[in-house]
Amino acid sequence: MKERGMKRQLVGTVVSDRMEKTVVVRVERLVLHPLYKKYIRRHTKFSAHDEENACRVGDKVLITDSRPLSKTKRWRVSSILEKAV
Repeated sequence: MKERGMKRQLVGTVVSDRMEKTVVVRVERLVLHPLYKKYIRRHTKFSAHDEENACRVGDKVLITDSRPLSKTKRWRVSSILEKAV
């Protein structure tokens, strides 16, 4: 089997766990403003596959790129880094 390179991995916070085997993960990034040279917080929400339904709202998770699993799901939850209190 051929190696296809490194999969993209992102760290984010679970914002919704209402769906069966799916969580919505919010990933934040810092972007430099082109004119004012200040860093601005931007975020993106990804739907990720959670096979064991282990994630809860507020958990910090590591998500990995994968093949399309549904219309919106292209990510899988690799691990839970921090549980919500």
